[in-house]
Amino acid sequence: MDKAKAIKELLDDKNYYGDFGSKYLSNSDIIYLLKNPTQFKVPIEKTKPLIEGGYFHTLMLEPEKKDNFKIIDCASRSTKLYKEALIEHNEDIMLLQKEADYIQALVDKMKGTMEMYDLIYADNNKYEQPMVDVIMGNWWKAKADIIHDDFVIDLKTSSDLDKFQYSCRTYNYDSQAYIYQRMFGKPMLFFVICKATMRLGIFDCSAEFIKSGQNKVEQATEVYNKFFSDEAVSDIHTYIHKQTL
Repeated sequence: MDKAKAIKELLDDKNYYGDFGSKYLSNSDIIYLLKNPTQFKVPIEKTKPLIEGGYFHTLMLEPEKKDNFKIIDCASRSTKLYKEALIEHNEDIMLLQKEADYIQALVDKMKGTMEMYDLIYADNNKYEQPMVDVIMGNWWKAKADIIHDDFVIDLKTSSDLDKFQYSCRTYNYDSQAYIYQRMFGKPMLFFVICKATMRLGIFDCSAEFIKSGQNKVEQATEVYNKFFSDEAVSDIHTYIHKQTL
């Protein structure tokens, strides 16, 4: 595989999230490989947290793409106006204007904090940078929010900043950190804003956190090789969830 050519192709979101990018494993696959491999690579529906997170990232890093998000000014998703807008724009879910306004307020808060601003918008930074590499025998892809001279920075929103140190493992940010640090060769920082209070946090990654992520990648690789690789030895339809209570 031509690594440089693959990275160039993955700069286009349509390739990264489309058929071309589906040839690679990514951190978003780990939840399915570890929890329910029968859903591996099954298309998922857009959800409110997903589009809110995407809009936040777009406003922070690629504001020129904000018009890709369809926004409707109505009271709720149960209104006739909202349902008609879904049909008109051929969407499954849309942001409400009041939600978009609040996300803009989150963006303004993070941008208004000089310590974060200086790191997010440093002169040499690169944004939305893809990478591919072989990890444990399989090709993986990643897309870094921000490549700083000294760090890989990932932007996150959280429902509770005080619980982020725990939820980050639930959402497999530990495996993300392991993959990204390995691929990009820089330590990882998470810049987090609480959606409820607008509190800000900067979280670095301990060796134990990275090891936890490595363990997840190892476990996910084992499942992938067993059911989905070219050398798969088992049919996914024979999968049985096993757990000690």
